[in-house]
Amino acid sequence: MQSSDTMPMTGSATLDAEARRRRMHLRQAKRRITRVAVVVASVFTLAMLLAPERAPVLTPTASQIGRGPRSAQQAMAASSLTMQPSWRPAGDILKRKATPMTALPFAADPRETQQRESLTRWHRIYLFSTQYKIKPDLARRIYDASVTAGIEPELAFRLVRVESVFNPRAASPVGAVGLTQLMLGTARDFEPDVTREELMDPDINLRIGLKYLRTLIREYKGNLKIALLVYNRGPSAVQNAISMGRDPANGYDIMMLRGYRGRGVLD
Repeated sequence: MQSSDTMPMTGSATLDAEARRRRMHLRQAKRRITRVAVVVASVFTLAMLLAPERAPVLTPTASQIGRGPRSAQQAMAASSLTMQPSWRPAGDILKRKATPMTALPFAADPRETQQRESLTRWHRIYLFSTQYKIKPDLARRIYDASVTAGIEPELAFRLVRVESVFNPRAASPVGAVGLTQLMLGTARDFEPDVTREELMDPDINLRIGLKYLRTLIREYKGNLKIALLVYNRGPSAVQNAISMGRDPANGYDIMMLRGYRGRGVLD
């Protein structure tokens, strides 16, 4: 038997671990507060340094007043441009026109924001091109088409990889064609005049295929699994399985969503 002196003190160890955890959280909170204070102080200091200096208040001196009425009037006229009265009637304050706000000296430049967004876009396109080992031009087409359709780019790249392995001329035995493996009848629900040959064009195929996926996600109230199964199997097969009390999954949803944590849509 194990003596009472050597038995582990589970309750005491738990309290010690909880106390250490609280001390660690307290230190982390103090560090966050310190960082916020440093940022606020830096912004305030920068604003003070960049703010324009105020013009000095000019008042007529005794010597200027003593030179005569003309000198005194000139001095008062010059000083009236900058002097502010210490008290104003309420009516004057209410009648005073609001001065337009000037932009802060450290405000973001719209051109810099646009350049930053462009760099971010190309950086993500490069990452997708490297991740899926495809040409940057094809990665750009898929990325831009997904953003236009409101589909998360990661889901769009997964769809194209599973459906066609990034082959724009891919064709299935049942008649699906292109990068997103569209049936001609489905494509004509969105663009009635589209032809089978046009569906081989990457831009047309991506535009219609991702628009179709977006429609399914909206139709099934954000249920990404069901939307993908309908995209793959068709609405009739999925609805029949559900009405018979069976799981409509066929493994397609697992291939598409393994490791994916998004909602499928951008908005």
